[in-house]
Amino acid sequence: MKVKVYSTPICPWCGKLKDWLKEKNIEFEEIDVSIDLDSAKKMVEKTGQMGVPVTEIDGRFIVGFDINKLKQLLKIKE
Repeated sequence: MKVKVYSTPICPWCGKLKDWLKEKNIEFEEIDVSIDLDSAKKMVEKTGQMGVPVTEIDGRFIVGFDINKLKQLLKIKE
């Protein structure tokens, strides 16, 4: 399973999302869209959203820190 987190350093929800993924021992690639403008453009094209965090899990996107959707796509049962 490939997980990418599109975020910025000043986004508090991005930090919460990354901390949650670390708690669950889920490896992810962090993409700082404040400096990686190509990735930022692709994120907007694929989601229609300019806000972060955006999580990509195997090509499917979650906008915001939506724990229920994250658990569903990551197959986490609690």
